[in-house]
Amino acid sequence: MHENEIGTIVVDSAIRVHRALGPGLLESVYQIVLNWELEKRGLQVQSEVLVPIVYRGVTFDQGFRADIIVNDKVVLELKSVEHVTLAHKKQIQTYLRLTDKKLGYLLNFGEALMKEGITRSVNGLEE
Repeated sequence: MHENEIGTIVVDSAIRVHRALGPGLLESVYQIVLNWELEKRGLQVQSEVLVPIVYRGVTFDQGFRADIIVNDKVVLELKSVEHVTLAHKKQIQTYLRLTDKKLGYLLNFGEALMKEGITRSVNGLEE
């Protein structure tokens, strides 16, 4: 399955979860339910994936944890905040670069409307 096909399912699933639960819950609640929704739709989901950092040829296992990686192709960073900042948007871009993935989404479940809480980021993805 291509990244864009996965992305369509991710966006639809995030909207479905947000409509059912509403804004304002903890990020971990959305993560659990979104994982279930994505798996129900036949996708492979990994949560809290440890991503090592390579700096000057040295690998550090204590890098960061990706909230969700779908089908080993798409990185999801979940938030539940009133407004996404530029730093949040840069975070997903950095995660894509460090994981060498081509597509990522910053999903902010804190927005009143989920469509306003979706930020799509690419890293060399051909459309």
